[in-house]
Amino acid sequence: MKENANKEAYQFFFLFFFILSLIFEPCAQEAPEKEEYVILLHGLARTSRSMAKLEKNLSQQGYSVINMDYPSTKHTVEFLAEEYLGRIIKRCSGVAHSKVHLVTHSLGGIIVRYYLKYHQLSNLGRVVMLSPPNQGSEIVDYMKDTPLYKRINGPAGQQLGTDKNSIPLRLGPVDFELGVIAGNRTFDPLFSLMIPGPDDGKVSVKRAKVAGMADFLIMRYSHSFVMQKDDVIEQVIHFLKHGSFRHTVYDTADENMR
Repeated sequence: MKENANKEAYQFFFLFFFILSLIFEPCAQEAPEKEEYVILLHGLARTSRSMAKLEKNLSQQGYSVINMDYPSTKHTVEFLAEEYLGRIIKRCSGVAHSKVHLVTHSLGGIIVRYYLKYHQLSNLGRVVMLSPPNQGSEIVDYMKDTPLYKRINGPAGQQLGTDKNSIPLRLGPVDFELGVIAGNRTFDPLFSLMIPGPDDGKVSVKRAKVAGMADFLIMRYSHSFVMQKDDVIEQVIHFLKHGSFRHTVYDTADENMR
C-alpha cells in the first residue's frame, strides 16, 4: 500500500509540474524584443564628435546608437558608402529582429542615398537628413578648383556640386521613408552670395529637397551646428517614431514662402 501511495504522489507532482510547464512555456518561447539601431553619419570635414549630442539623446530614447566616424575628406562618396557605411550596416543587419534607422548631416545624407540606391536593406527603418545637399551645392561649383578647398574637403568634396559630375543629381528619387530638415539661417554671408534663395550658408533650402521624401521641414539654423540644436533633435526623434515631423504654424509659414 505504501509503495502505491508513493507512486501516486510521484505521478501527482509530475502532472503538476508538467501543467505548469505548459502554462509558462509560451512566455519562454516569445521572440526577443526588437532591437532598433540608429546609425549617425557626420558631415564633410567633421567627426563623430559633432553628432555626440544626438547620440546621447537617441540613446536616452532606448535606441542602440552607432555614431560612425569615417574619413570624409580622404575618399569618394562611392568608397565611403561601400567600405564604411556598408560595413556598419552589415553588422547591424546580422542581429535578429533588428531595425536600422539612419540620421545624417550634410555629406552623410549623400553617402546614405548612394548606398541605398545599390543595396536592398530588408530591415531599413526611417532616415532623417539634416542640411543635405540633395541637389548639390553652388558653393562647390565656385570653390572646387581652388587648392585650399581641395585640400580641406578631399575627393568627396569635389562630387557635391550642381554640374554633370554631381553625385547627388545622379542618384534620382529616394524610395525609402525619409524626412529632411533644411536650415535658412547663415553665418557665411560670402558663401550665401553664391547661393540663390534662402540657405544655411552651405546649401539652399531648395537644394536640400529630394523627390520621394516623406516630409520636409525648414528650421531657423545654420548648416554647421543644426545637428546640435535641441528642437532639431526633438524633430529627429519624432520622425523616427512617427514617420513625420511635428509641424507648427511658423514652420508652415516658412514653407509656404519657399
